[in-house]
Amino acid sequence: MSVSESTTPPQPKPAAGVSMHDLLAACAAASAVSTPPSAAETGRQPRTPRPEAPAPTPARPEAA
Repeated sequence: MSVSESTTPPQPKPAAGVSMHDLLAACAAASAVSTPPSAAETGRQPRTPRPEAPAPTPARPEAA
């Protein structure tokens, strides 16, 4: 093994047939599609969360 081989880090291989521009565009499109619109964009008021139902009371053991 030569000195140049041991000190040079391996370079990643580019994906064949896909440009960086296309990858970035696909990333931006996926982000836009997966993010729901804000209340301001839809003109709707944000929903308030429902109050939680009280926890069920544990069953009492029957007296024998």
